[in-house]
Amino acid sequence: MRLLKVNDDGRYGLVWFQKDNIPQRYAILSHTWGQGEDDEVTYKDMMNGTGQTSLASRNWNSARNRQSMTTCNYFWIDTCCIDKSNHNELATAINSMFRWLS
Repeated sequence: MRLLKVNDDGRYGLVWFQKDNIPQRYAILSHTWGQGEDDEVTYKDMMNGTGQTSLASRNWNSARNRQSMTTCNYFWIDTCCIDKSNHNELATAINSMFRWLS
């Protein structure tokens, strides 16, 4: 499982956790699908470094500063924590989200 973490330099980074080592506390951020390319950050954006400057990452800063985020070191957003180009990973994530939400 990938989670976002704010690095010491204030930039966001993805951290991979094995199934038996996932932090007990992390925030799950909900979002609405954007109309433009800058409205949401994807896994690909995080890998190529363009996710740090988008409108969506500014929204992350706002969410991070809320009370719920001050007690968590990690957070999860589906658009950038899931590699949608990896069909096995995408299927596993969808099934996991379905079980979690059911």
